[in-house]
Amino acid sequence: MSSLQAPEPALDVQGDYPMGTGDEDAADGTQHSHRMLSFSDALLSIIATVMILPVTHTELSPQQLDKNIQKLLATRIAVYLMTFLIVTVAWAAHTRLFQVVGKIDDTLALLNLACMMTITFLPFTFSLMVAFPAAPLGIFLFCACVIAIGAVQALIVVYAFRFPHLLNPQIGRSAHQGLHRRHILHIVLRGPALCFLAAGFSLFFYPVSYLLLATVIILPYVSKAASWCRDRLRGPQELPAPSVEFFTFDLQEPLSKERVEAFSDGVYAIVATLLILDICSDNVPDAKDVAERFHGSLVAALSEFGPQFLAYFGSFATVGLLWFAHHSLFLHVRKATQSMGLLNTLSLAFVGGLPLAYQQTSAFARQPHDELERVRVSCAIIFFASIFQFAMWTTALLHEAETLQPSARFGGREHAFMFAKLTLYPCASLLAFASTCFLSRFSTAIFHLMQIAVPFAFLLLRLLVRLGLALLRALRGLAPPARHAEEGPQAPLLPAPC
Repeated sequence: MSSLQAPEPALDVQGDYPMGTGDEDAADGTQHSHRMLSFSDALLSIIATVMILPVTHTELSPQQLDKNIQKLLATRIAVYLMTFLIVTVAWAAHTRLFQVVGKIDDTLALLNLACMMTITFLPFTFSLMVAFPAAPLGIFLFCACVIAIGAVQALIVVYAFRFPHLLNPQIGRSAHQGLHRRHILHIVLRGPALCFLAAGFSLFFYPVSYLLLATVIILPYVSKAASWCRDRLRGPQELPAPSVEFFTFDLQEPLSKERVEAFSDGVYAIVATLLILDICSDNVPDAKDVAERFHGSLVAALSEFGPQFLAYFGSFATVGLLWFAHHSLFLHVRKATQSMGLLNTLSLAFVGGLPLAYQQTSAFARQPHDELERVRVSCAIIFFASIFQFAMWTTALLHEAETLQPSARFGGREHAFMFAKLTLYPCASLLAFASTCFLSRFSTAIFHLMQIAVPFAFLLLRLLVRLGLALLRALRGLAPPARHAEEGPQAPLLPAPC
């Protein structure tokens, strides 16, 4: 018997089915979808993040800043959050779709490019919605793009099921391909169906359009809740076949952890990039101005932008440390539930708002009398971006045996460290916000102190956690000793005599 054995087939990213080698794929004109999915995740994360640009470039007049903060900025931020979440719904549908489609050919690759091209048009339609929130055209074009995305994704489903060798082998061998096709079409098309209604209402009563667009975001969770209520009313039912249940929005069968990480990393990377783009566009002095005002001294001209550079470094540190906390969390996550996916999406939506926080803090030098409102806006964005990370970890602890590595569970060696790491920014931003209520004259100094202190706290965090745990153990050692066993377990613990 020969000592050489045939190599075992490689597993897919999710480890569920074997995929062919490159030679086998090339022989039948197909290829695996990994690279295309990486490209799609990167593009979708960019599109979702650049939606903040029309909001960050909002001009706030000094005389009406308070009103603008409450009306103009609040409206634009709300529209941004809604459209960001709708893009993430499209990304989730794309992820579900390519759980079914295992391989691609030239036709599927071109259809996916058509889908991505339509998605890249969304920021323009969002800009129209921000500039003219009551005008029907912006809402109509946004809905038309979402409908076109759904239509292209439906074409991908129909084409893939026509050629079963492109499907996940588990589906390709199934005797219920029609059931699988209907299920994935339902996932892909229910959002565009609501957008079709929203486009119609935009022509004569636009508030209903915004309500329908918001419904697109919560629809998967409403569907899950309705299924739960229906199951409780009907009583125990026969469980669905595993091959069908695998592609549902079940809480215990979430989106691929790898794709969640890739999409999240893309959002953080684009946010960090947008910060330096603002520096490049706004803080490069004009050559004529340098010659006339600063007598040719570029150093003197750049010195005027010193506060903006400080705001950039502080904002980049915030983005980087939030990514570090996110990376640390997912390092300990084994499987992300659907609730964790929703909380991650909400966190990323506020991370996408950090360029707005940079714009607010970089304006301190230009409009110092408006600094209080700007500090509060920045603190609120940082707080929500970080508190949803903490909520994600808290949710993981509820099902820690399935979702977390043993080291991050209750009593694990990394539990206290993760708790400290994920509460640092929520506590710091909340403390800075509260401090401005009592020390409004020092709001800028308080905010800059937070930006400086938090990175140093991250550097010393593990040491601080160890010191804190040692202090708790020492205090526990100073507690009154328990009564002797012979006095019985029910004997009350009395304080030691003075």
